[in-house]
Amino acid sequence: MFSNFFNWRSALALIAIAIVTGTIFYSNYLAKKIAADERKKVNVWAESLKTRASTLDESALSLTTKIANENKDIPIIETDEKDNPSGATLNLDTNRIKKESNYIQIKLAEFKKENPAIEVEISKDPLFVNKYYYGDSNLLKEVRYYPIIQLIIVALFVIIALVTVSVRNKSTQNQVWAGMAKETAHQLGTPISSLQGWVEMLKDNPVNEKIGVEIEKDVDRLKLVSDRFGKIGSIPQLEEKNIVQQVENMVDYIKRRSTDKVSFSINSQNDYDISVMINAPLFDWVIENLLKNALDAMDGKGSIVVDIKNEITQTVIEVTDSGKGILKSNINKVFKPGYTTKKRGWGLGLSLSKRIIEHYHKGELFVKNSEVGKGTTFRIILKK
Repeated sequence: MFSNFFNWRSALALIAIAIVTGTIFYSNYLAKKIAADERKKVNVWAESLKTRASTLDESALSLTTKIANENKDIPIIETDEKDNPSGATLNLDTNRIKKESNYIQIKLAEFKKENPAIEVEISKDPLFVNKYYYGDSNLLKEVRYYPIIQLIIVALFVIIALVTVSVRNKSTQNQVWAGMAKETAHQLGTPISSLQGWVEMLKDNPVNEKIGVEIEKDVDRLKLVSDRFGKIGSIPQLEEKNIVQQVENMVDYIKRRSTDKVSFSINSQNDYDISVMINAPLFDWVIENLLKNALDAMDGKGSIVVDIKNEITQTVIEVTDSGKGILKSNINKVFKPGYTTKKRGWGLGLSLSKRIIEHYHKGELFVKNSEVGKGTTFRIILKK
């Protein structure tokens, strides 16, 4: 599934690059061609004005007038040899010319940047030269801006396609998670029910009563695991719980299963009753996973500190260990399904934990900081 996503993304990127590159080259070619053609038109137009000024031939005047009137899209400003506008303009906004005294000067400055002037010698004695500055036509501007517009369109297309593929993959992933969880809970249900029956039979016999009590604890643990998987496969209900008590229960549970070389401490800022909306079995699973990861990171000795902070808009739980830490290059990988540094395990603990906090509790779970050889801090944020 993930490889297909990356193949899609690579293919879309290549297509987008090919389209944009081809468009830019072709648009530049067209722009140069149109610019050269427009310069010829302006040159012919300017020469027609010179002819009109130097002949009385009616046919010549008719031809030059026709040429002059054909230019309806290229804006032109006429100046003398010192670049002083003579007042003659073509294809400019006449309303702005009347209302804005500096409009022609502004347009003249723009035209100077766009194209070099065309000089026409009106007379030799005395020498009289006119300059004609002109701007780009609307067609030329559209051709030049077309690649930018197309780039935006292609970028939007690629973004929409990637978002669509990503949403589809997430939807598929959610279905896989839910299906796997429901199936696991279903598969565990039958042997657990059978074990409960056998436990009751053991407890009825005084000789096996102590064994039955101990086995019952393990069966209850299996029931809890089954319940957790069942809740992951559906939408769990959130209830108001004392988060300090929930954390203390899980710390006590893990503490009983660790060595004396590991110290545990909980710091709740002297606030022992912090109410938060959670699903207790799933939240306990998250804390259990974080504590177990902390134990694994310390190789059996060190310290684990859980800080609980009751803030105005949120409750923050931080689990800090004194273990081996996480490389910076691996911090973004720890929540990905299948990633693990252990010899045993599926690498799903942190991935499931992140899903439980962010998907079901609408909170956040991330690595606050980690330093190789000194330890790691995981932070949970639960909104109020």
